[in-house]
This record gives sequence, C-alpha cells and structure tokens, in this order.
Amino acid sequence: MTNLSTKPPIWFWIVSVLALLWNAMGVMAYLYRAYATDEMIASLPAEQQAEFLIEYPAWVTAAFALAVFCGFLGSLSLLIRKKWAYVLLVISAIAAYAQHAYIFTNVEVSSYVMPVLVLIVCIFLIWFAKNAISKHWIK
Repeated sequence: MTNLSTKPPIWFWIVSVLALLWNAMGVMAYLYRAYATDEMIASLPAEQQAEFLIEYPAWVTAAFALAVFCGFLGSLSLLIRKKWAYVLLVISAIAAYAQHAYIFTNVEVSSYVMPVLVLIVCIFLIWFAKNAISKHWIK
C-alpha cells in the first residue's frame, strides 16, 4: 500500500491551528448570543447591548450556527488532514455570506470591519484547503 500524501510544512500546521482558534471564537460568539442571560447582556457596553435587541429571522441565526460550526469542524479536519475540510469550509462560507448579506441589507451596522474580515477569512480558508488537497497534504 502506498501513501500518496506528503508531509505538510510547519506553516500548514500554524495556519490550521490559527484557523481552529478563529473558528472556536466564532462558536463561542454564537453560544454567547444564543445563551446570554439578561444579566450578561446588562453587563455589556451600551452599543453591544443594542445588538442583542435585534430580532434576526430564524434562518439568519441558523446560517450563523452553520457558518461557525462548519468552520470549526473544517479547521479541525485540516488538523487531522482530511479532505472533507474543503466541503465544510465551503458550507461555512456560504452560510457566512448568507448571514452577512442579510445583516448588510437589513441592519444598521456600526462597523463593517469584522464582517468583512470574516468573509475574507472564509475565502482564504477555502483556498488553503484546496491548496492542501492539490499538494496531497490532506487526504
């Protein structure tokens, strides 16, 4: 039996760990939003409290959950060197784009920096996974 995969360089592992940490922060943000109590919200600055008053449609919340959990699993898949990382990261990006499309068109956003950064990271991670597949770093 031959092993067609090659050993990835050290920067592959660094990027994969950073991707996992990035997406773990996304999962924590989702869980905080989903399970925040009134006391937790009251302890936030006023502009962050206002964000919790916005009622998003269920599909936007579902897109948020799908984006962060698929992103986390996709990043974890990079670390265990599995090809399905690419599919998970594509699903994550599509969900993130859907979520942000709604937010950009229906909600007054005080800063576009973080949403745009999220979308850029999604594109980068898709490219990174595709590149890792083509170089046989993940199988």
